[in-house]
Amino acid sequence: MQLKNLVKSLFVSFTLLSTSAAFAAVEDDIKKNTENFVGEKVKSVVKTNYGDLYEVFLQGGDLIYTDKNNSFYLVSANIVDPKSKTNVTAERLKKLTAIDFSKLDFNNAIKQVRGNGKRVMATFEDPNCGYCKRLAKTLQSVKDTTIYVFLYPILSPDSLEKSKQIWCSKDRAKAWNDWMVNGIKPSGNTEKCDVTAIDKNREFGMKNGVRGTPSIFFADGVKNPGALPLEEINKQLEKSILTSKK
Repeated sequence: MQLKNLVKSLFVSFTLLSTSAAFAAVEDDIKKNTENFVGEKVKSVVKTNYGDLYEVFLQGGDLIYTDKNNSFYLVSANIVDPKSKTNVTAERLKKLTAIDFSKLDFNNAIKQVRGNGKRVMATFEDPNCGYCKRLAKTLQSVKDTTIYVFLYPILSPDSLEKSKQIWCSKDRAKAWNDWMVNGIKPSGNTEKCDVTAIDKNREFGMKNGVRGTPSIFFADGVKNPGALPLEEINKQLEKSILTSKK
């Protein structure tokens, strides 16, 4: 009886190992073929529960789908679960593009403290971004929040120059708000100023799929693209506090 159980156990273990190896081989093939096809690194390959599709998450932050044979690619596609009516792709992207908020290097950001500063958020912004200017004006009304602005010049050479001038100002927060809210051009002296923080911000952003500005991160690490309205910002700030207490 014991021998039969041993043989059965070994058979099950062997089957599981074989299945795992087969899945790993398929995922490796998909990764290699996709990288050759799109010319971009693949961060992960995961089998979905929908139509034998494989989810392929690209380094740049895009999510595409294929089958085990790479016979086609679904680009800019969204899977919607008919039962829950949930946009599965959107929910997956939230998780895949989330960051570890604690790993942000806040020394590379412009810090602003409103009220007691107990709530925390971070933004990646370009000084020539119209939506960023809208966000900056909205954030003037946010209370009891610490705001970290990571200069993220990706729109033009002038964006980089303005970012340097803002970073090299005596009062960075004032220079940022003067420009973004009031249209007063920055005038910081960049000649003997260390601006490596801006390079590090761009490196971090590109690595973590920050492809547009503004991109907002709350304490839960989920990326929120675009200039959110004040009501939504306050909602997410409170939600982050509740999540961190659990």
